[in-house]
Formats: sequence, structure tokens, C-alpha cells
Amino acid sequence: MIEIPATLSQALERFETLLEQALPRLEAMNEVQVETPREPGKWTPKQIVGHLIDSAANNHQRFVRGQLEPQPTYTSYNQNAWMDLQNYAARDWNELLTLWHTYNRHLLHLMKTVRIEALEHVFQMPVGVPNAKTDGVSAVTLEFLMRDYVRHCEHHLAQIFPTLER
Repeated sequence: MIEIPATLSQALERFETLLEQALPRLEAMNEVQVETPREPGKWTPKQIVGHLIDSAANNHQRFVRGQLEPQPTYTSYNQNAWMDLQNYAARDWNELLTLWHTYNRHLLHLMKTVRIEALEHVFQMPVGVPNAKTDGVSAVTLEFLMRDYVRHCEHHLAQIFPTLER
């Protein structure tokens, strides 16, 4: 199991390394590989990258709002509905990779330039919204969300490349 980085500086280092190491490996995959799920009923690599784009979009607004508001509300999203609506399976692989990599390079920049005083801003978790990383937790800091985002990316890329598993 991939652990959440202990510090933001660890998270930034791991994230930058991940983005640079994963991209050439993803680019080297052929069409059959990107359209084949690792197991029946699981997402294909193309869909995993699509999910990571959705995750980037959702976390982008959290990372910005978390700096602007001292107590922002955590917003969740229905990942399967997002996947279905955007039909990532039909998208061009290289276009998906460009979007995924560029968006995450921007998030890395945002995380590197975060206002230090905002890292302790607390997101209130909505009651009754299932969330594996925060079950039983009523609030998390912006710093936690940033560190956990890195773990989330590592987790999903390890589904494509098990050797990425820490």
C-alpha cells in the first residue's frame, strides 16, 4: 500500500519524480495496452489517466479555495459518473497524456508556491459522503489534501505500472 508522504516537501519531491518518470512509460504504451483493463471490470490505463485528470480538476479548485478560505467545505465528486460522461475510452491517448501531464505540472507549481499560512486551513468533510481516505474524519487540512493527492496519483499509476508501488 502506498503511504501518504509525511511532509509536504516529501510530497513535492515524490510528485515531481512521479510526473517525470511516468510520462515516458505511459507514452511508450501501445493502443492495445492502453485499452485493456488489468482485470475484467476494472478501468483501462486510458480510463485511469482520465480519472487522474478529473482528480486534478477537483483538487485544483480545492487547493485554490483552501488558500482563499480558512474553512472551505470539501467537495466530492462521483468518479464513475465523471468517467461515463467524458468517455475517456474514446479519447486519443497522446491528447490525454498531454492534458494529464500539463495539468499536474501546474498543480505541482501551485503546491510549491502555496501560502504557508494556508496549509493549516481546515476543510470540513460533509457528513455521509463516503470517502476512503477520510472515513470517520470530520476535517482535514489543505496540507493533508496536497500530500494525499500525491499518494492518490501514485496509487493509480501503480495500477498501470505495478513497479511504481512503494
